[in-house]
Parts: sequence; structure tokens; C-alpha cells
Amino acid sequence: MFMATRPLGLGELAELLNISAPAVRQLLESLEGRYLGMQVVEVAGGWQLATKPQFAEYVAQMHRPPKFRLSPSALETLAIIAYRQPITRPEIEQLRGVNCDSVVATLIDREFICERGHRNAPGRPMMYGTTDKFLQMFGLASLDSLPDLATFIEQQQATTMEGYVAEE
Repeated sequence: MFMATRPLGLGELAELLNISAPAVRQLLESLEGRYLGMQVVEVAGGWQLATKPQFAEYVAQMHRPPKFRLSPSALETLAIIAYRQPITRPEIEQLRGVNCDSVVATLIDREFICERGHRNAPGRPMMYGTTDKFLQMFGLASLDSLPDLATFIEQQQATTMEGYVAEE
């Protein structure tokens, strides 16, 4: 796992170690808390060794990964795709209210989204969905790990309302 460039699934690890998947899961659980600065995390449908969050600044001083920034429009589009996938470009544009050709191209270039086939509709528009790289970059084990959208919206509205004072 230390040398892997991507998260490894239980099946892959079982095959590599020549043991059963349940035995691999037990081994992974036994590693938890064993190493001072490392942790075993489930991400993007697999398992990976990662630095514990409290040591991130030290690793950042030694290793400066390339920075990536997404514009607010790219983040908005990525969120729409993550929550509504598979989704077509016209559907994204209807939700956002603006053309999203360049944003979708950027997200494809960054490998956060990919084509997922064509919708059986007039013009057979391309459908898009997120990738394992999206899950990995955002630290998600699966799409089920995404925050509940309704709860998130309620929390945002409550936070916004805290600063509001009604006039008497």
C-alpha cells in the first residue's frame, strides 16, 4: 500500500497477499493507530496509507504537491454532477443558468469527471459522472460519503440567519 499510486481495493489486496478479503479487512483494522504519523484510510473504493491530518503541515514543508484551484463555477458544476449523475450538459446548464462548455472541459482535463455514455433522448446528449480521482482528491470513500444535500442547505441557511437581526 505504501508504494501504490492509487487506493487498492480489498479484492486486489486479497489477491496480492493470497488471503481472503475478510482477512485483509482485519489486517487493515489492526494497522489503525499502529504508526505515529500514518493512517489507513478508505477512499475512492479502496484503501490507502495516508499522513494523519495533524502532521500534514510537516509533510507539506517537505513535499509541495502541485496546487490545483477550481473556480467557483467549476466547483458549482462539479457539485451538480456529483449529486445528479449521470447528468447531461444541457441539464447542468439548465440548473446553472449559463453555458458550461469550458467548465466541463476543465473538469474532464483534471480527470474529476468523465463521460458516462449517451442519454436515450433526442440528440443523444453525453452524460457525465465523477471519477475515482474526484473521490480521492476530496477524501471520499464513495459517493455515499457526500454530505446530505438537504442537511447542508439547512446548515447554510441557519448560519446565514445567525448574522441577521430583525428591525423592530
